[in-house]
Amino acid sequence: MKQYQAKNILNIAIAGHSGSGKTSIAEAMLYLSGATDRFGKVGEGSTICDFDPEEIKRKITVATAVAPLEWKNHKINLIDAPGLFDFEGALCEAVRAADSVLIAVSGKSGVAVGTEKAVEAANKRGLAKIFFVNGLCDESARFYRVFEDLKASFGPSICPVVVPYIEDGKANIYINMLEYKAYDYQNGKPVEVKMPDMGTRLEGLRTAIYEAVAETSDEMFEKYFSGEQFTPEEVIVGVSKGVKSGAICPVFCGDALLMRGMEQFLDGLVWLAPSAEEKSAEMGSDTDGNPVELSVNESGATAAIVFKTVADPFIGKLSYLKVISGKVTTDTQLVNMRTGNLERIGKTVIMHGKKQEDAPSIVAGDIGAILKLQGTSTGDTLCAPARKVTLEGIEYPNPTLSMAVTPKNKGEEDKVAQGILRLVDEDPTIRFTTNTETHQMVLSGLGEQHLDIIVSKLKSKFGVDVTLQKPRVPYRETIRKKVQVQGRYKKQTGGHGQFGDIWVEFEPCDSDGLEFAERVVGGAVPKNFFPAVEKGLRECIAKGPLAGYPVVGLRATLYDGSYHPVDSSEMSFKMAANLAYKAGMPIANPVLLEPIGTLRCLVPDANMGDILGEVNKRRGRVLGMDPAEDGKQIVEAEVPMAEMHDFCTFVRQVTQGRGSFTFDFCRYEEAPQQVAQKVIEEAKVSAAEE
Repeated sequence: MKQYQAKNILNIAIAGHSGSGKTSIAEAMLYLSGATDRFGKVGEGSTICDFDPEEIKRKITVATAVAPLEWKNHKINLIDAPGLFDFEGALCEAVRAADSVLIAVSGKSGVAVGTEKAVEAANKRGLAKIFFVNGLCDESARFYRVFEDLKASFGPSICPVVVPYIEDGKANIYINMLEYKAYDYQNGKPVEVKMPDMGTRLEGLRTAIYEAVAETSDEMFEKYFSGEQFTPEEVIVGVSKGVKSGAICPVFCGDALLMRGMEQFLDGLVWLAPSAEEKSAEMGSDTDGNPVELSVNESGATAAIVFKTVADPFIGKLSYLKVISGKVTTDTQLVNMRTGNLERIGKTVIMHGKKQEDAPSIVAGDIGAILKLQGTSTGDTLCAPARKVTLEGIEYPNPTLSMAVTPKNKGEEDKVAQGILRLVDEDPTIRFTTNTETHQMVLSGLGEQHLDIIVSKLKSKFGVDVTLQKPRVPYRETIRKKVQVQGRYKKQTGGHGQFGDIWVEFEPCDSDGLEFAERVVGGAVPKNFFPAVEKGLRECIAKGPLAGYPVVGLRATLYDGSYHPVDSSEMSFKMAANLAYKAGMPIANPVLLEPIGTLRCLVPDANMGDILGEVNKRRGRVLGMDPAEDGKQIVEAEVPMAEMHDFCTFVRQVTQGRGSFTFDFCRYEEAPQQVAQKVIEEAKVSAAEE
């Protein structure tokens, strides 16, 4: 593939609801342009963009893939993103590298949650939006119903460019509304035919175009509403400018699997989509945090953003990057602005799905990859040492489903941890922690399918089998009553014995653990044994009297005791502290504390009742509700952590994926009697098993 300048490069992310045909659209474009000599199919696992073994096995896209093609002296970098919400992190990567978002819409089901999320992601980054209504050769497809759905959802900016003429339920002829020409398709190639009679529908479509053009400027708006007609030139120029500025969202249509409408679509992209030169310029910040404007200039100082990482056990680390300014060539040195280290660029390549093509350089506005940058991660900025600048990183959704990971074979914990950390390099939406308290490795992701794929990859890539289970909740214990107890340790052996005798007052207080004090008078216990008493108690509070959870909010005051001048030692007083703890805690009204978290849930108005009901069902307290944008509400509540394990599945089901939430620990609170009883019984069972 020859090298192109930024003015002839289009970076287009393909997004939309799962099952709308995103990968098939990419495959049709690649095949039509000659970038591949075989038309791959998702069902056969033969597409360019779905090359991961998990994608082939499950017949879904789970990661971002890049595939370039050439069309009419332009290079189009297609960035195929998954539609499933469990892999939303990959959509964030795709839109970070793109200048336009091609949103695939099913001709049967129309606007879905994935469509809304794709539009939202494009709007967030100010990218141009282009719709393609796919699958029109299916007799159950309803283009005009879908078109009205688009207009109702996204307003007058929706502009029909290519529409079908439907006869006997079939869409065989496609009309270009700007050229005002009709085409039939034979072997995927368009053949111009006579314009069919569309009756009043044609006028309605033209009105939709005029409304969209009127949105592009105040001058056009006034002209349209004063009743003046737009000239054909004004319409064509208005649509072109409107798409590039984001004021117009053109709608194309066709059938990717049968190659209908694809040639017109590629022509439309080259004509309408903004080039890298027009759209890829960015604002960065210098080392002092001051804004720096970066233009798309091949001869400028280099600045590039790493938007995706692949950690392959065979080929090593592969860093995908978009160059904003300058160019990245082999054997140059660039600064990683996160680490401050110099990275020597080895091999630069252009990715075609999983295949690599050597490239002498990756120029401003283009997308490529670099092999074996060990210290570089997704979201890092690489720039020339002469001009240090940091580009905006990638904002990922927070993981909402956590499971405990246990290797099937004992002793493979390290292997599991190493494997997951390698996968975190590829997918920053994965979180992995080792809970020292519950002695569990906890894996967090965006949903059940996300975690399922991580488990599959651990087995296929790193050879470890694991099981997932509900993670244990880190409870705490405390006391509610003041008690005074004696701890007396006496052991006689041949020679020196062991003797330690203390009186301790246990009482509740406000602390994260143990608060130790002493008020011994008259030297009943020598001062040099105080630290031993404290140490003994600190070791004891690791296990509470009820269920063996750590004790918090405990004040222990040493106030009396006795000692033996020969037999007393630090060990004997430490043992006496242990005995005092065991005697005092059960009679000090011990209680179980459960962790409480703050829930912030963003949901559509229509689902408010479901969420409030569920929060109450999960023993939560609603703190308040606030209106948010786009007909949504924010529900704030406090909910016990033990009740939140599967909340993400509930929110996704009840809101069809429109809802989201964050949940952060805030404090511990006394658990209700029935909850505490269940936890104590489970602790006794597990202690007996051990």
